[in-house]
Amino acid sequence: MALEITDATFEQTVLKSDKPVMVDFWAAWCGPCRMVGPIIDEISAEYDGKAVVGKVDVDANQEFAAKYGVRNIPTVLVFDKGELVGRQVGVAPKTAYTEALDSLL
Repeated sequence: MALEITDATFEQTVLKSDKPVMVDFWAAWCGPCRMVGPIIDEISAEYDGKAVVGKVDVDANQEFAAKYGVRNIPTVLVFDKGELVGRQVGVAPKTAYTEALDSLL
């Protein structure tokens, strides 16, 4: 399962990570988010120890969604050394997500 990231843990978990980080911004009521969720969970298991993979529930945690301009969900952001380096809006095939991480490893 992907790590649950909140506004309170975002800076430490994402911005200060020494590994690449993939963050899925989602909401429980979002149909397409339910399609992306299992993909993100699979990636989390496959990249365990190599990258941090987490999810932010935008209904409960709006600070960083707003800061990074997340207006549509699902949106998956990729960070490296605290910098935003990738963005995927909407549902995409698993390879779109894994290639973004692979390019940083």
